Amino acid sequence: MVEPVGNQYVVARPVYSENSFGDQHKKVHRYHKTFSDHLRVYFSCSPQKAKNIATTLLPITSWLPAYPFKEWLLSDFVSGISTGLVAVLQGLAFALLVYVPPGYGLYAAFYPVIVYFFFGTSRHISVGPFPVLSIMVGEVVSKLADNENDGNSTSVNETLLDNRKVQVAATVTLLAGIFQLLLGALQIGFIIIYLSQSLISGFTTAAAIHVVVSQLKFIFQLPVNGCKEPLSIFCTLEKIGRQITNTNIADLVTALIILVIVFVVKEINERYKAKLPVPIPIELFVTVIATGVSYACNFKDKFNVAVIGELKKGFEAPVELDMEVFQSCVGDAFSIAIVGFAVAYSVAKVYSIKYDYPINGNQELIAFGLSNIFGGAFRGFAISTSLSRSGVQESTGGKTQIAGLLSAVIVMIVILAIGFLLEPLQKSVLAALALGNLKGMLMQFKEIGILWKKDKYDCMTWVVTFLSTVILGLAIGLAASIGFELLTIVFRTQFPKCTLLANVGKSNIYKNRKDYIDIYEPEGVKIFRCPAPLFFANIDFVKEKLIAAVGFNPLRVLRKRNKALRKIRKMLKKGELQMTSKSFICTVTGLEDSDEELDNNKIEELDQPTNMADLPFQIDWNADLPANIRVPRVDIHSLIMDFSAVSFFDVSALRILKETFKDFVRVDVDVYIVGAHDGFLDKLERCAFFDEELKPSMFFLTIHDAVLHVLVEKDVACSPTSKPMKQELGTGDHFIINTNGELRNREHVIPAVTKF
Repeated sequence: MVEPVGNQYVVARPVYSENSFGDQHKKVHRYHKTFSDHLRVYFSCSPQKAKNIATTLLPITSWLPAYPFKEWLLSDFVSGISTGLVAVLQGLAFALLVYVPPGYGLYAAFYPVIVYFFFGTSRHISVGPFPVLSIMVGEVVSKLADNENDGNSTSVNETLLDNRKVQVAATVTLLAGIFQLLLGALQIGFIIIYLSQSLISGFTTAAAIHVVVSQLKFIFQLPVNGCKEPLSIFCTLEKIGRQITNTNIADLVTALIILVIVFVVKEINERYKAKLPVPIPIELFVTVIATGVSYACNFKDKFNVAVIGELKKGFEAPVELDMEVFQSCVGDAFSIAIVGFAVAYSVAKVYSIKYDYPINGNQELIAFGLSNIFGGAFRGFAISTSLSRSGVQESTGGKTQIAGLLSAVIVMIVILAIGFLLEPLQKSVLAALALGNLKGMLMQFKEIGILWKKDKYDCMTWVVTFLSTVILGLAIGLAASIGFELLTIVFRTQFPKCTLLANVGKSNIYKNRKDYIDIYEPEGVKIFRCPAPLFFANIDFVKEKLIAAVGFNPLRVLRKRNKALRKIRKMLKKGELQMTSKSFICTVTGLEDSDEELDNNKIEELDQPTNMADLPFQIDWNADLPANIRVPRVDIHSLIMDFSAVSFFDVSALRILKETFKDFVRVDVDVYIVGAHDGFLDKLERCAFFDEELKPSMFFLTIHDAVLHVLVEKDVACSPTSKPMKQELGTGDHFIINTNGELRNREHVIPAVTKF
């Protein structure tokens, strides 16, 4: 029972082992479902289950009937128009990253939005082109389309080359959508957990660097073919450097002006976002102005600038897929699928928490999979969600994906009717707009210093991800980054920070003995804590830490003792050893204990428990032995293992633990395990862990229970062996546990916060 006493509490209860606690408090028998039970439930059918499946696969059926038209429709209408205008410009700009004609970026901003409207679970994200995915698709296009014509581009019809690029981009997008759909159908949306925030941040920052390099050729207007990974970024820079003298000054000046204006206005939007009703749509303003100036001044003819050119009116027929491309871009498509989903899910999660509604990771995979399949089939390229575009949709009042549907209507109007108005727009302007949207990603460099202060491993993950992605390319860099991230997890669990614990404050609290002054350790008791799972990769390390903590190797001590017993029997038989009431008397000299002999002379016999049944006396191994026999002293009689932080263990770890614990028991050190999670004992019994030497009675509920049991069982004192408790107690004071569990000095009682 717990009795509150001010800001303290007093507990009175028996000392519990796992067995005694189980005897006194009966556990409820729980039936654990078998695999067949799960299959039966999964394939069962009922009207309610059918309804749940329908609303899960088509989330629109759950929110559209309850849509408050009067309250939300106007907000969604305004948000849809604003988002649609931004989507048009970003679609055109990001198409340059894919190396396809700009008009196909409008398809990527239209088809996926329609599909996500029916299948998506997020109300606020704006689905469409994303610069990181665009550059990833562009690398595949460069590898499979551009390089086919490298060196003879003058003899190749430019229209056929553009069609080939569109075909490659659409094919890899469709394959990425298939991967996403399969992952969602198999209910493994949890794959996102393997992409940490540090990894995503480092990856997107590196991708932003790739975007910057890829857009330089449009800003300088230089004919630069794509390069193969790895080291593609350095190859591109080298090609640009060779042709830098051929830069089109008009394009360069225009791009620089646009960049300065966009960066300045975006900084204003960020700094005064609390005061501005909506962000200033700077992309729209500069596009309208740049298009008007280019048309009025005839930049194309006067300065030979590259413009968007003819935008095909209307929608084109589905693309003809190339199976060779399917086979060549499997790895790239999978990377695109994972990155696209990771970015979209991260943004969707932010808005779901902010507005308190659930999102389904598996359904999001299905929604993006269908969006990419549909968009790729109709000549679009891979999509995710743009941070800036989603920000516009949310900040302008968007409540649901009706705003996204209206933005798709705006894109459709441009495709069908007014696209020709954008034909005079310079490609360098689109490149500048693409770079302007990277401000947030490029600012992520400041996270390095923040992560270094918070967590070194996360900082290393960020840096390695960034460098590997920049050097090796996006697809290979992502794979290498995930591998390194998993390696850091293995490293953390493989080398856990094991500690020795001691009592703090004369209560039931046990902490690292190195961190506190007011501590005491029961004489002859070591309390060892392992804060990690135990498995094949770290069990040897934990065993080494345990041996170092107790100060001796139990197996070595056991072998020494058995070796000494063998010599004692031999000496007794020959009359070379006599036993008095106080000690041994050896009548010979010159017998040395050789380590080589110890390690190689019938080692199996030396590993068995010491047997002194045939001797006329019992040997105290810590007392004086014959002068020629040396056995390491064992200064402890009890070892308490704190397993409260051990979440699981495997068979390999169990085997080594069993051997180690047996070695301790055989050198007269009792082993106790505390804090084991539910099911720990059941698994040990299934694995035949217990025998005559290791019994279930070694398990206790808490460290304090085990300590009290040891002190009563051994009838020994509890003294401050490492650090004094308080100055006035002196070094000669000893403490025992009386029958009611109170910490007591032999001469006076020490008040205890916790009583047992």
